[in-house]
Amino acid sequence: METFSEPKELAENSHYQAQRQKCLAGLSNDIVDVPIIETIKAFNTLPYCFTIQSCYGHFLYDGQNNPQSLAALPITETIAIVEYRIAYIAFCIEHSNSGRLLLKSLKKLTVIDPKNIQFCCAEWFWKRQINSYVLQVEPERFKHEDRAEFAYKKALNLEKTRNTFFVQLKELLQNQHGRNTY
Repeated sequence: METFSEPKELAENSHYQAQRQKCLAGLSNDIVDVPIIETIKAFNTLPYCFTIQSCYGHFLYDGQNNPQSLAALPITETIAIVEYRIAYIAFCIEHSNSGRLLLKSLKKLTVIDPKNIQFCCAEWFWKRQINSYVLQVEPERFKHEDRAEFAYKKALNLEKTRNTFFVQLKELLQNQHGRNTY
């Protein structure tokens, strides 16, 4: 799955509310990785945004072959290479003032670690859902891939970036909820 393409401008979408309702009706916590359930819920309570897909990011290595494992990388000297399955959140933004402000805030999250966090679009998401964007945690050189292999020490650094990213994303969403009135 190729995820990265340059971000597009928000466009008018008269079907946003119907698409949002349909997407949210099909969403179940059973398909969301446990560490980000609350973040996904926070996105989906904003009337000008909804999530499409997400993944917390998974690390596989000798002795850890479960592609759904949420376990932290162990501190060890015995792991040489780690396969990383991309952490990302794909979401749709409403073409509105609130949507534009959220979009601007989400783009700023890349400053956490610009070499490992990208704000982008994915063509196949955009074709299904206009105004869809992706925030992904992936080393720059692998930004077009949904998985990559690299040295254990790089994986430890990426795990730290991923964790910081999700903490700051959750804080951003809490701030969004604080400025909204329902």
